[in-house]
Amino acid sequence: MVEIEQIDKDVQKLFTAIFEEVHKVIIGHDEVIENILIALFSDGHVLLEGVPGMGKTVLTKTISATLDCKFRRIQCTPDLTPSDIIGKLYFDEKKKKYEFVKGPIFTNILLVDEINRAPPKTQSALLEAMAERQVTVGGVTYKLEDPFIVIATQNPIEQEGTYPLPEAQLDRFLFKIVLEYPSIEEEMRIMKSTFKKEKINKIFNPAEIRIIKKEIENSV
Repeated sequence: MVEIEQIDKDVQKLFTAIFEEVHKVIIGHDEVIENILIALFSDGHVLLEGVPGMGKTVLTKTISATLDCKFRRIQCTPDLTPSDIIGKLYFDEKKKKYEFVKGPIFTNILLVDEINRAPPKTQSALLEAMAERQVTVGGVTYKLEDPFIVIATQNPIEQEGTYPLPEAQLDRFLFKIVLEYPSIEEEMRIMKSTFKKEKINKIFNPAEIRIIKKEIENSV
C-alpha cells in the first residue's frame, strides 16, 4: 500500500505546479482552482455561481490545458435538448443500422455554462453521467472519459429566465462556490495582464491523473 504521507507530498507538489501555471493567465480565484482540482481527483463535480464576466470559461480552459485534458463547453439556453448534450442516434442508410453520434459530454472537463437557463428535462440529462460516469442511449450504455468532471455555472437565481436546480442535481456537486468580484489590487493586475499572451505548459495528463486517483483510492 502506498504511504499516505508520500501521496500527500506528491499531490501538494502537483497542486503547486498547477497553481503556478494557471496563474500565468488567471488572477486570484485560488479557492476555485483548489476545489476544482480536489473534485477532479476525487470524482466530484463543481457548481460555480456568479454573474457573467467573472472569467469562469477562461479559468476552466486554462486548467484543461495545464492538465492536457479534453475540454468541451455547452452554452445552456431554454431550447437546449438532452441530445445536444449526450448525443443522438441516426439511421445510416449505407450500413442499414442506427449509429450513435457522441455529444460534447464525451470529454474530460465539461463546462456547462449557465446551467439554470436550461429546462429541467435537459438538466436531468446530466444526472446519470455525473453519478455513474456513463450515459444510456437507445438501451446501450456508453462509458465516459476518465477523468471526467462537470464544472457548471449558474446565474444568481433572482435573474429572469432561470430554472432552479432540483435537489437530485445539486446532490451531484461536491462543491458549490459563489464567485466574488476581484479586489482592487487584483483588478489592477488583470488590467496589466490583458495584453500579455502567456504560454501554458502541459505539466500533467489524464493517464497520470488516473494513477494519482488510484493511489489515493488504495491509501484510504
